[in-house]
Amino acid sequence: MTGAPLGELDRFVHEPARLAILVTLAIVEEADFVYLQRRTGLTAGNVASHASRLEEAGYLAVDKGTGGPRRRTVYRLTEAGHEALASYRRAISALLGL
Repeated sequence: MTGAPLGELDRFVHEPARLAILVTLAIVEEADFVYLQRRTGLTAGNVASHASRLEEAGYLAVDKGTGGPRRRTVYRLTEAGHEALASYRRAISALLGL
């Protein structure tokens, strides 16, 4: 086998729901809760739970402001989130021999 060992993958980022959130936010820069839920196909509870874990890890910044009559939660990647995703991408590429 060529490339990097599987153990070099960041398992925190590798979790499918968290990876979907990170990739989505890397593409759109910021997104509200509803967009993130629709784009990733996750349930509301899964988005909230995984976004909370990503925020605790320092990978997401969360703004819980108001957007009219309803509360609007907006997410964006932090610098650490961008770095974690880039590192993950390099590890996957090395694993695949790309």
